[in-house]
Amino acid sequence: MAAPPKPTRIGLAGLAVMGQNLALNIAEKGFPISVYNRSTSKVDETVVRAKKEGDLPLYGFHDPESFVKSIQKPRVIIMLVKAGSPVDQTIKTLSVYMEKGDCIIDGGNEWYENTERREKAMAELGLLYLGMGVSGGEEGARNGPSLMPGGSFEAFKFIEDILLKVAAQVPDSGPCVTYIGKGGSGNFVKMVHNGIEYGDMQLIAEAYDVLKSVGKLSNDELHSVFTEWNKGELLSFLVEITADIFGIKDDKGEGYLVDKVLDKTGMKGTGKWTVQQAADLSVAAPTIASSLDARFLSGLKDERVEAAKVFKTGGFGDILTDQVVDKKQLIDDVRKALYASKICSYAQGMNLIRAKSIEKGWDLKLGELARIWKGGCIIRAVFLDRIKKAYDRNPDLANLLVDPEFAKEIIERQSAWRRVVSLAINSGISTPGMSSSLAYFDTYRRGRLPANLVQAQRDYFGAHTYERVDMEGSFHTEWFKIARQLKN
Repeated sequence: MAAPPKPTRIGLAGLAVMGQNLALNIAEKGFPISVYNRSTSKVDETVVRAKKEGDLPLYGFHDPESFVKSIQKPRVIIMLVKAGSPVDQTIKTLSVYMEKGDCIIDGGNEWYENTERREKAMAELGLLYLGMGVSGGEEGARNGPSLMPGGSFEAFKFIEDILLKVAAQVPDSGPCVTYIGKGGSGNFVKMVHNGIEYGDMQLIAEAYDVLKSVGKLSNDELHSVFTEWNKGELLSFLVEITADIFGIKDDKGEGYLVDKVLDKTGMKGTGKWTVQQAADLSVAAPTIASSLDARFLSGLKDERVEAAKVFKTGGFGDILTDQVVDKKQLIDDVRKALYASKICSYAQGMNLIRAKSIEKGWDLKLGELARIWKGGCIIRAVFLDRIKKAYDRNPDLANLLVDPEFAKEIIERQSAWRRVVSLAINSGISTPGMSSSLAYFDTYRRGRLPANLVQAQRDYFGAHTYERVDMEGSFHTEWFKIARQLKN
């Protein structure tokens, strides 16, 4: 391996596709970089790519000691390895050769408490530590991701100049990176970003299902519809790639590839963590939760195939053909329902981030998070600019739904939203994301809910007490005794 002429600016360990692409991005921006991977073939592969992609200042190392020692002091090393024990193992391997004041950055999808544990352990060795969310997939890592660094502010300052150049650049709002906050806040924000992503993908899949199953749209028509939607309020990475998917023919057979893809959705855990955190913090996140449930149910493919046979005999087989719809109206209604549902999904994600920020004292800026998600990341969308402006108008906004602009948009779209959900229900099509978003909106906008009955039930069987609407204090009623007297 050719040694660098002088110490490099930064190191990167972990050369799967994301690691390779981020290393090449850093090198391309003019920062000489050392790279290392446990299996040396990946190192050689990355060096070849660097040569091929513009003779970039990237230097490969086969052993951890020479890798660490090739980096200028104070050393900064980014790790992009699988979350969990591989991170601990990599830290162990590298930290042996590192010195006080050096810094390690974990760029994986790590559980935020692991980052906080590691930051403390590193501090005892005199090392600095950052947990940095990286969003944008392979493409983003190579050409400009959204970056969410949290942890040591001192460590962030070491690498800020690199991150500002490597991150996605958005005209009018700058590089898609900001110092998120202390501790595991960077990982937590990336986790919720992924939870919102689950919600977005589920809502888009439901829009597809209604248009295809009820509206009988062909893949060609779906390609046109999503391409058109991507020119307006729904302009986003996920809507753009959805349009692309509908246009791709099967290279191994007849027809379109999307129809040959097995209807089982995988997952890596960040969506589940988001829903668990929402439950722990008592934050309602039904859109995100329903998208997770939809993935669980999709995994029961064999059971669903059997269930379809059972219920076909009950008349469910032909239920979809009963609906006669105006295709143009349906497309417009579904567009509005998708947009309104998305507002609810993002509102839930932002509320979850705020609740955690309060609990941990992170002082996270929600408008700034919306800004760095405008480019590079998977949920990037024109819509995020509206969210940033909502928090700029009112940083203490209780919920995105009550921002005047978003409230107006939901009011304008709610009739279409209700029509789509009703049509889906009557057609036997499940739209858990859209339905739960609508239920969230309808619950949040009502001044009085039937929760009074639930609290009365709790007091009846468990003496949990209740408050009253007409006087202060806590009350308990002997419901059982009164009910028995009334029965006699």
